[in-house]
Amino acid sequence: MLNVLIADDNEGMRLVLRKAVEKAGHRVIAEASAGEDAVQKVEAYRPDVIFMDIEMPGMDGVEAARRIQDIDPRIFLIFATAYEEYRKEAFEVYAFDYLVKPFEVKRVTETLERIESLRSGRMEAAIPAPAEPQRSSKLLLRHKDGISLVDAADIILIQRENRSTVIYTPTEKHVTSETLSELEQRLPSDKFFRCHKSYIVNIERITRIYPYGRWTYIVKLKGTDLDALMTQERYATLQEYFQ
Repeated sequence: MLNVLIADDNEGMRLVLRKAVEKAGHRVIAEASAGEDAVQKVEAYRPDVIFMDIEMPGMDGVEAARRIQDIDPRIFLIFATAYEEYRKEAFEVYAFDYLVKPFEVKRVTETLERIESLRSGRMEAAIPAPAEPQRSSKLLLRHKDGISLVDAADIILIQRENRSTVIYTPTEKHVTSETLSELEQRLPSDKFFRCHKSYIVNIERITRIYPYGRWTYIVKLKGTDLDALMTQERYATLQEYFQ
């Protein structure tokens, strides 16, 4: 069962979406009538899926989506709007789908079924497993308590999480105030790959890639249960690397 947040300033549309989600066997855990409200409820409820309108009072849906990605970029974001012209902006924030009102209820059901398939791994696509990682230099990390030293070869994944940058090794988690761009410049480019604006992965730890919608993929990594997102453009670049 998927936990769903509905963000729309129209109460009638929220009701339509709620009924469609519940009919498909999932649960609406919260509703929001404005962008800022949606961001706050993401932090409070951590949904799996968000249905997001674009034109709402105050913060619009696209800006809300940007902020939500900085909290948890793995949330499945579906724009449901009456405006076709925002499609480009929607996919710039890696929306999973874009529904133009009025849409049929079965479109909601089909989209949720695709998400369930992705989460269960039924749409998995394998890639060759690379060699074991080699040792490289230490990485100095700044954080609120001072500094830490981490062996770069031990790093599996770096991601934005709860508005911070978090570095994962097989045994540790490091939170730093540095941006992904700053770390990307300091890491060896033949070992680490910026696969998404919110993720850097150790290339030698990649084991599999899952489709995640029309323009995005999920990356599985050796040594962790966590995964990363990858854009279509970066996926093409990675294919060239392995070839």
